Amino acid sequence: MSNFILEHHTRNQLAALLKGDGLVVACLCAAWCDVCNAYRPNFNKLASEHPDKHFIWVDIEDQADVVGDFDVENFPTLLMQRGDIVAFYGTVLPDTRIADRLVRAQAQKSADELRTEAASSIEHKRWQQDYNLRQRLQPE
Repeated sequence: MSNFILEHHTRNQLAALLKGDGLVVACLCAAWCDVCNAYRPNFNKLASEHPDKHFIWVDIEDQADVVGDFDVENFPTLLMQRGDIVAFYGTVLPDTRIADRLVRAQAQKSADELRTEAASSIEHKRWQQDYNLRQRLQPE
């Protein structure tokens, strides 16, 4: 469906995608990070292998007003969200096979399964509160 970089002029596009029921896969990285720079072509390739999903590249420094207080422990960090439900948030190894498995696993879940998982643990509840891109992109 899409593969783009989150920038000020694409924020409305991402907000619109998050209103739908498609899976959004955001990679949180930084321009200075060598691991991120090496991973980016692979992330783009992964996006081309999943044309029914939305892949977003987010530079956490350029977009600090949106994601600046996200707890990014290492790079790359993936955030997967469908609608208002954060399905996954965490650091992954820069191996697209791992990301591919994560994307496929989250995409197969029904809305009910995602809602149940979102409330299933303290960590998952925290994802909903702290890492919800849909809420972050709402106009204040």
